[in-house]
Amino acid sequence: MPTFNDILIMVPEFYLVAAACVLLLADAFLPDNQRVTTIHWASIFVLVVCIYLVVAHQPDGAVKAFNGMFIRDGVAEILKVFALLSTVLVFIYAKPYLSDRKLFIGEFYTLMIFAVIGVMLLVSAGNLIMIYLGLELLTLSSYALVALNRDSKLSSEAAIKYFVLGALASGMLLYGMSMVYGATGTLDLMQLHEAIPYSAMPHLLVFGLIFMIIGIAFKLGAAPFHMWIPDVYQGSPTAVTVFIGSAPKLAAFGMAFRLLATGMGDMAHQWQLMLAVLAVLSLAVGNLVAIVQTNLKRLLAYSTISHMGYLLLGLVNAGPEGYSSAMFYAISYALMSTAAFGVILALSRAGFECEEIDDFKGLNQRSPWMAFLMMLCLFSLAGVPPLFGFFAKLLVLQAAIHAGMMWLAIVGAVFAIIGLYYYLHVVKVMYFDKPVEGTAVRLQPDFTLRVALSVNALVLLVLGVYWGPLLGWCKQAFAG
Repeated sequence: MPTFNDILIMVPEFYLVAAACVLLLADAFLPDNQRVTTIHWASIFVLVVCIYLVVAHQPDGAVKAFNGMFIRDGVAEILKVFALLSTVLVFIYAKPYLSDRKLFIGEFYTLMIFAVIGVMLLVSAGNLIMIYLGLELLTLSSYALVALNRDSKLSSEAAIKYFVLGALASGMLLYGMSMVYGATGTLDLMQLHEAIPYSAMPHLLVFGLIFMIIGIAFKLGAAPFHMWIPDVYQGSPTAVTVFIGSAPKLAAFGMAFRLLATGMGDMAHQWQLMLAVLAVLSLAVGNLVAIVQTNLKRLLAYSTISHMGYLLLGLVNAGPEGYSSAMFYAISYALMSTAAFGVILALSRAGFECEEIDDFKGLNQRSPWMAFLMMLCLFSLAGVPPLFGFFAKLLVLQAAIHAGMMWLAIVGAVFAIIGLYYYLHVVKVMYFDKPVEGTAVRLQPDFTLRVALSVNALVLLVLGVYWGPLLGWCKQAFAG
């Protein structure tokens, strides 16, 4: 029977569920000329209040609710704050894009808020069932968001691919969980950790672990389970792509940490090697295939695959240093990805998606500020000092070295140099090429978008110089 204390621990989640229901009702009953604008600003307000609830009422240590199914600790707090923050940015960036394409509807906001609730449940999961419930809430909402533009064949195709492959990955994750449960007799992650050394069926545990890692790799978008990412990134409305590239990556890191570190920590010597192989494959596939892309959304999709390889370098460490560096990397990637797709949204207009690399030719001549912001994002993604992405890469490489995997760090460094090529190619196109006729770029007049995007991109420079407090926050989360 749930107690009052259980409900208090989950106040941010309950608040967000209630707010999403109110927004659904408002969408049904408000007059047409007020409905969407009201829901837009109300959704942003709801998320900002939720950030306050997460931060202001965070207990000093880890606390549990509903018999350990839900954990509220420092790890969950950081991931929730940045997932909510990135979603606020998505709402701001998406408004003019959706308005131009007649997709400015209430479902976009409510589906995204339900997806964020899934993220929050996933990163706070203390039980295998809670992990699965959080994951399904996130992915089911995401499938619907990808298919938001029902008149687009590309969106429908992307949604079907995402749904089929996502269902397959969820099935594998569930199958792995069932084997682990069969070998240990518990669904609680802490009890699972204690039961593993005494299990009479170690081979069943290893099989369960392999299937769970396949599920994690799919959600992260790590190779060879990456095939959905390029099609979904390109086929989705860009306003949805920017969300898929940010908050769900934080959720995937949270899921990997809960399953592997909290639940299967005693089998670290086995999953470390599996993650190292996935990291190398992701770095190779992501960086090499991105070189030949001509569509910027597909280029950023393959770039995502390579970035998930770097995130795995941190997890391979299997210690507080590795977990904190991987979390730092996930946060940096969420902010960088949001800003990069934000520039694409800022330059798109009705009938013009601005997603081909050729569309960016001569951007500096027409909008020097947007070219500068995009250059900051691309250099940060490439890991050029002193930007945020450089220190994130440095930390995961250090974590791999300290885990005794120097060879893996060298592979990471080599592919970072290879990855520079395609980012520099886009910068060269913006600053040194002449514009293509018929692809004139016009900046979105939305003032809020321009201010938020400028702040988002400049933060990459500020955090590149002053990254200590954020890293300290990440380290503190794993110190206990």
